[in-house]
Amino acid sequence: MRIVPLALAAAALPALWPAEAAAAPAAQVGAGASVVRYNTALVPEGATARAFTTSVTGTLTTLSVRGLLPGREYGAHVHTKPCGAAPNDSGPHYQHVPDPVQPSTDPAYANPRNEIWLDFTTSANGSGFAVSRVDWTYGDRLPGSVVIHETHTHTDPGHAGTAGGRLACLNLDFGPR
Repeated sequence: MRIVPLALAAAALPALWPAEAAAAPAAQVGAGASVVRYNTALVPEGATARAFTTSVTGTLTTLSVRGLLPGREYGAHVHTKPCGAAPNDSGPHYQHVPDPVQPSTDPAYANPRNEIWLDFTTSANGSGFAVSRVDWTYGDRLPGSVVIHETHTHTDPGHAGTAGGRLACLNLDFGPR
């Protein structure tokens, strides 16, 4: 068995997706994309993040980060709106079946089968990587961003889907819509 560094694995994921992926909605945050930082203590100057999401026969999303605090747990989720000046501008979590009550904390809706959860723990050098694969596609309702949160995602009733404060945000660019 060959072990592939995380950076190479992340770069290879789009190439491993089926050929029809070229026609499916795909979003990527490139190397030049800016990260909106809301908490500079937990997302220091110079921290970088990249995200890739595609929706073909299901939805595959990856997130890789560098320059965060070492050995720390972070949560991350796909959100409905693009990043803005204020942390809440990115809206709620993107849900395949939207919870009629927002913010959603009902485990029937706020769960990793109905949302895209990308929790990660950084390595000793502050790098991290996460992958989410769900069986549904975005359809016409495309998400706007990936938000990095303060803690791993909670699953208990009344707190399901919560992960603390919004620390940083990356816009997802699906190209012309």
